[in-house]
Amino acid sequence: MIDLDWLHEPALLIPLTALLGLLVGSFLNVVILRLPRRLEHDWRGEARELLGMDVALNEPLPEAAPPDLVFTGSHCPKCKHALSALDNIPLLSWLALRGRCRYCKTPISWQYPLVELLTALASAAVAWKFGFGWPLAAGLVFTWILIAASGIDARMQLLPDQLTLPLLWLGLTIALVPLFVTPSTAIMGAAIGYLSLWSVFWLFKLATGKEGMGYGDFKLLGALGAWMGAMNLLPIILLSSLIGALVGGIALALRGQDRSTPIPFGPFIATAGWTWFVFGDRLGVFYAGLFGLGG
Repeated sequence: MIDLDWLHEPALLIPLTALLGLLVGSFLNVVILRLPRRLEHDWRGEARELLGMDVALNEPLPEAAPPDLVFTGSHCPKCKHALSALDNIPLLSWLALRGRCRYCKTPISWQYPLVELLTALASAAVAWKFGFGWPLAAGLVFTWILIAASGIDARMQLLPDQLTLPLLWLGLTIALVPLFVTPSTAIMGAAIGYLSLWSVFWLFKLATGKEGMGYGDFKLLGALGAWMGAMNLLPIILLSSLIGALVGGIALALRGQDRSTPIPFGPFIATAGWTWFVFGDRLGVFYAGLFGLGG
């Protein structure tokens, strides 16, 4: 049997988990960029089939399928040159190339190093929180899905079911162990998380005739409820609103846009949910004192 006792030492576990996070962050960049294009291609194909377009002629779709998430290698989006292994070292390649393509010198988006660094730091924080064990493994998957979903929503204002629903079902499944909350707590958290934003959505729409958020936000908050229970949803909503007001307001001001400009709310929900997941025990002391809930 392999001795894994050395992984219980935080001085080793945390940097190793951060290194793993760097590698996973590189893949999350692929997911953020390619998954929406894959989904759009599939939706177009389904729509054509539903409407009977080209079915009788048995013709293929006019557009080629976008690259898959795993097997197609990376390339420069400008010059289309395939990237070598040296060009794909997380964070280090971007620094070595000074943020430019090796072949055409086009600037490389800040998204790549930012997502890789964020994933490394967030993964290290989860390792610090839980130590070596199954909660760490589950917490890393939780973290990585939230980063991918946030990146896609920030770019496309889309929270794909392919990310939110697995996160929801995984939270309900691990509650059977249980790792973080009991099954009944997870079920109630998922239901209340979804229905709370669903209710706000319809009240806002009935009052204004406008849609204030998307259904993906409901599913994301439901997933957070499945992982952490209903009791943690209120501080998550309050924290996400605070983050959204600050970050969203600054972003709109920098772009010269007014408050009527739609901004994705998913990244703020995800940020608040992850923050409460990792630091909630510490923030909870402040939260309880703020509302006079302390003993």
